[in-house]
Amino acid sequence: MSPTSVAPGSVRSAAEVNEEIRALWLRAGGSLSAEERAEYELLVVEWAAAIRGEVVEAA
Repeated sequence: MSPTSVAPGSVRSAAEVNEEIRALWLRAGGSLSAEERAEYELLVVEWAAAIRGEVVEAA
């Protein structure tokens, strides 16, 4: 699932997003194309938001 296909308001856990990041790097063989780099950047932003949400919930 690409980050652009996530429905607005839909929230995935940091673990789910992290798994997608890992899969992207595996598919890319450790070297990202421009398109993969853009996808990676979106995933990192989504992952950071998920982490912040999980920290707030835990507090």
